[in-house]
Amino acid sequence: MTQELTDLRNSILQGRYEDALAIVDELEGMSRQAILRNIQSYLKILLIHLIKNQVEKRLTNSWSASIRNSVREIQKINIKDNKKSYYVNQDEWESLIEEEVMEDAIADASLEVMNGTYNQFQLADVVNRQQLMHKAVEFLLLTYTYSSKELPKIVAEKLIQLPGAED
Repeated sequence: MTQELTDLRNSILQGRYEDALAIVDELEGMSRQAILRNIQSYLKILLIHLIKNQVEKRLTNSWSASIRNSVREIQKINIKDNKKSYYVNQDEWESLIEEEVMEDAIADASLEVMNGTYNQFQLADVVNRQQLMHKAVEFLLLTYTYSSKELPKIVAEKLIQLPGAED
C-alpha cells in the first residue's frame, strides 16, 4: 500500500488526476477486501462454535464467549464509516456463508467436535447446514437492530436458547 500512496501523491503533484482517481479506486478495493476477510474470520469462528453446539448438543462458557465476541466484532467491522451502510447487507449473509466460509468452518470444527472424532467429510454429513445457516443469520441480523451497548444482552438471551444452554 505504501507504493500506491507514493504513486497517488506523485499523480496529484503532476496533475494526473485520472491516474490519481484510479489509484484511489484501487485503494478502496483493497480496503474493502481486507474488511471482508476480517468479517469472514469472525464469521468462521461463529460457525465453528455453532457447529460444535449443534453436533454435541451442549454449550460451554468458552463457546458462548466466542459466539458473543464474534457477533460483536462483526457488528463493529461491518458498519461503514458513514454509520449508515454496511459492507455486508442483511440479505447477503447466506451467500457469503455458503460461498466463502461454510466449508472452512466445517473443516476446522472437525478438529474440535467430539474431540476430533469426525474428519471434515464425516462432519459435513452430520451437520444440518440449513439449521446452522438459520442460526448464524439469526445472530448476524441482531447486529443491524441493536446498538453495541444492547447487543451483548440480546446475544446472551439467544445463547440460552441453544441446545445444552440449560446446563
